[in-house]
Order: sequence, then structure tokens, then C-alpha cells
Amino acid sequence: MKNMCEIFLEREKQTLSPYACLTSSTKGRENPIAPSDIRTEFQRDRDRIIHCQSFRRLMNKTQVFLAPKGDHYRTRLTHTLEVTQIARIIARALRLNEDLTEAAALGHDLGHTPFGHSGEYAMQELYSKDFTHYKQSLRVVEKLERNGAGLNLTWEVRDAIVNHTGKHMAATLEGVIVKFADRIAYINHDIDDACRAGILCTEEIPKELREVLGETHSKRINTMVGSIIQASADKNEIKMADEVWQATDALRTFLFENVYTSPVAKSEDGRAHELLGQLFRYFVKNPDQMPETYFRNVEEEGVERCVCDFLSGMTDRYAIETYKKLFIPHVWSN
Repeated sequence: MKNMCEIFLEREKQTLSPYACLTSSTKGRENPIAPSDIRTEFQRDRDRIIHCQSFRRLMNKTQVFLAPKGDHYRTRLTHTLEVTQIARIIARALRLNEDLTEAAALGHDLGHTPFGHSGEYAMQELYSKDFTHYKQSLRVVEKLERNGAGLNLTWEVRDAIVNHTGKHMAATLEGVIVKFADRIAYINHDIDDACRAGILCTEEIPKELREVLGETHSKRINTMVGSIIQASADKNEIKMADEVWQATDALRTFLFENVYTSPVAKSEDGRAHELLGQLFRYFVKNPDQMPETYFRNVEEEGVERCVCDFLSGMTDRYAIETYKKLFIPHVWSN
């Protein structure tokens, strides 16, 4: 009698697109493990990511607005969940591997710094100009998680994580879907949050873009997702129709000019940068004050690399509390 995993693998061969990455064709893990009777390898990757500490910390990491006064602004965790939902819809419609897509989407931002991209820029200045959140995400799953053992994910999931942004392109279509889903998610939820913050209203979005993409949050997402599905169906590539892609790219540019660099969104950036700078310099001088997970690698990898890992893993709240503990005088009490 076949076990559940064998049934899943057989179902993939029968139902998925010829362009899908079958779980049975995975390049595997750096450290081989015994197969599961009830889960495929990509399903196991998904579960490892969901249950890891870095995933939980995403709930207290900035998306765009640092420490906003309101419960409805996105965090890095809610962003990740929106990316995952969009990516799975596309993968299902194209008959690609949903499990691989889901795992990669859930893990794509595990290495993001506190205070959003401001923290990333700080690490580039303090540690290395080559620091990026996507490389750090790969480092998290390969080396830092599980007390230094890493999550030991499959090659395909790791490839999708490190290639989810910029000019980089994943080796699988499922990984490329995550790249598109990430952009669709942040463009649209950042508009929503900007409107909530009072720095944008949808009527300010250029009319020609609204005519192509839609007037509302849901219509824009539907247009972008539908365009990918239509343009990519039965093809060995993932793309949008030209008109929709050009409008989407123009909308992203509009956000950079009107939201991401606005005084409201950037109002705390200087303080966040200074905070991380002081923490970085303190722990470089006092590496033994870091948790053992990071301190024990100092001789092997260098103190600055380990301090970068420690700070990058912090939540906004933990970074602020650590700063207060180290640099703000305590009030004396009897």
C-alpha cells in the first residue's frame, strides 16, 4: 500500500504542468534526511520555515512605516502572508508546484533587518556594501536558524529565496512566481498603508495607470495576477502582458517618488540608522555580550559578520529595547 507521500508524488506527475518542478526531481538537501511517509520534501520545507524563530520575528519587523500608531499597518509577516497567497493562486492556475511556491514565498524575507529597508541600508554602511536582505535570508536558512544548524532546505527553495528580487532570476518557474508575487503584494499593500497614513489617496495615482490596473486594491491585484496567468499559461516562462507590466512598473516608480521617500515614511529613518550604528559599534567592542549562538562564531567568521547577523535578526522592538538597556540611564528607585 502506498503511503501519503508516494500518493502526492504520483499526483504531481499526473496533474502538474510539464514545466513544473516536480518534488521527485528535487536536487535535494545539503544534508540528506530520511523521507517522510506523509509529507513531500517541499511540504517539509514549508513546515520548517513556519516553525522557525526567524519567521515568528517577522511579526515585529517594519514593512514601510516604522512603529506606526495603528493595528492595521502591514508588518514583514503580513507582507509575507500576502505574497504567499498571491503566489499560490498563480501557481495553482498554471499547474505549477504549489508546495515549492508556498515554501519559497514564506521564507523569502526571513533575513530582513529591523526597520525595513532602512535597516538594510544601515547594514550596508556599517558592515558591507554587499549586504542584502535576500542574501541574509539565505544565510538564515543555511546557517543561523536552529542554533546554528540551519533549516537544511531543498536546493530549489533556497534558490527561490535568494533570487526573489532585483535582476536575479530563480531557476524554477515557481521561484519566479515568488518574485512577481512579492512585487504585486508590496505595491498594492503599500498604497493601502500610505492612504491610511494620510500621505496618499488613490485619486493621486495617475489616471492612465488606474485605467489599466483598476481603481481599487482588489481590482489592481486581480489585474496583475490575471495578466500573469494569461500571459504565462502553457509556457516555460512567467511574465505579464506588456501593457500591464509597464503600468505596474510605472506604479512602482510612482510609489518610490511619492511614498517611500515621503517625510512621513522616512521620518524615523535617521533615528533607526543611528540606533543600529550604536548597537553595531557596541557589540563589535563587546562581542561576548551577544547570545552564544552568534558569539561562538566570532573566531571563525569575524566579529563584524557575527554582529551583523545578530542585529539583522532583531525585531524593531527588540532593537529599541536593547538600545535603551545599553545607552539610556535607568531611573533610580528606592
